Parts: sequence; C-alpha cells; structure tokens
Amino acid sequence: MREILSDLVAEEQQLDQFLQTLSTRQWKKKTQTNDWTIQDQVSHLAHMEGFAAEIISQGRPRLDAEDITDIDTWHAKGPEEGRGQRHQEVIEWWRHGRADVVDALSRMLATDRIPWIYGDISAKSFATMRLMETWAYGLDIKLAILGRITPLPPDELEEDEEDPLADTPRLRHIAWLGQKSLPFAFEQLDEPFPKSGIRVELMGPKYAAWRFGPEDTDQVIRGMAGDWCRVVVRRQSAEDTGLKAVGPAAERALEIVRVD
Repeated sequence: MREILSDLVAEEQQLDQFLQTLSTRQWKKKTQTNDWTIQDQVSHLAHMEGFAAEIISQGRPRLDAEDITDIDTWHAKGPEEGRGQRHQEVIEWWRHGRADVVDALSRMLATDRIPWIYGDISAKSFATMRLMETWAYGLDIKLAILGRITPLPPDELEEDEEDPLADTPRLRHIAWLGQKSLPFAFEQLDEPFPKSGIRVELMGPKYAAWRFGPEDTDQVIRGMAGDWCRVVVRRQSAEDTGLKAVGPAAERALEIVRVD
C-alpha cells in the first residue's frame, strides 16, 4: 500500500498546487464535465473523499444508509453543497477529506475489502480509484484554464518550465486499473469478454515499458500510457490518440473502456 498511497498523495498535492495559482474568478470557470465550474469539481472531490473516509470507517451500513438510487443525482450533492462556500473553504474541505482517506487506508492491507458503489473492491483498487478521480477531474480543471488536455511537446517548453499536464509515472496505477476494468466494461453492455483476455502494452514517461494482462492473448492494445489513461477516464476518444488495437475485442475495448 505504501507505493500507491505515496502516489495518491503526490497527485492530490500537485492538483492542490495548481488550484492555488487560480484567481477567485477562475474558480467560477465552467469545465467540460456536467457543465460544472472548477469550484464544483473540487466540491465533488471533497464530497467523494469525505464519503470514502466514512465508508472505510463504518463499512456497508454507511453505504446502505446513503441509498444511492441515481448516481448522477448523488454526484451532484458535492457541487450543490460547495456553491454555498468560498473557494478557500472548498479546498480545505477537500484537504481534510483526502487526509482522512489516506490515514484510514494506511492502516489496511492491499487485499482488504472495502464496500463501494459498484461492489466490494480491494484497498489497493480503492486507493487507485481515488488517484484516478483526482487526475481525471484535474484534467477537466486544467483544460478550462489552459485550453488543452494533453502535454506540450518538450520543444515548446521554456528551459526548466514545468507543464501542469505532463504525464508522470503515477499514471501506471490508472493504466493498470484500466486494463483490470475491461471485463466489467464488457459485462455492463452484456457483451462477451474474450476468454484469452486483453493485453495492454504501453510506453510510459521516460520510455518505461508497462505491460498488463495475459501474454498469450491475440487481443492487444498498444500505445502511449498517457493516451490510454485519458481514454479510460473518458476524457479523450481513442480515435484522437495513437493507440492501436490488434483483434476485434481489443478494438471494441477502446470504444467502451471506462473506470468510473
């Protein structure tokens, strides 16, 4: 758990630092997700972290008490609550919630089970989902401010300039989660998942080679890790990336993969 929690904290801190550069007016800018403002986005993250901490502490009774019947309506609770606050209060709300989650997860084994909205998951997967959501909503926020969702080529950056959208080795967790979620994506659409599985072969930052899935399958997805991760969080279409699929199931996977 130490590695995933360390990376989760780093991802949250990076987004926190970006948010600190924004003006009060920029917090009211609209994003591409649900027509939410940046403040709505952070309020959603804060609400989710608080709920996640309560689930870890109280277990299934807390989940059952929430009585989630419509996920979109439930997701709107955080933004609605945050609209009555100043943005400084919203970011503190998020900070307290995420600290509680990391503290609770640090006391668990990676294989411990946690009840969640779509079924019980391991503590490791739970932490990975928190990292994934932080990164995905961070993309929305940065798109609203920077007008792009992908990193700039190195030759377009000034010397020692850091790109807020630069891909990091932390994407390995999201890439892993994306491949792991493929059977669920097929199941949700009542489509057969190949018995041989689907393999994902990626190039991560600094030319790192990341491989997920069975080695003996003929269904393979290849490409850049950043492309794969933006597709699995549904912020970019596979058609707009350099991802390549070998085999019909792999091609279909690029159309339906999702980790939310």
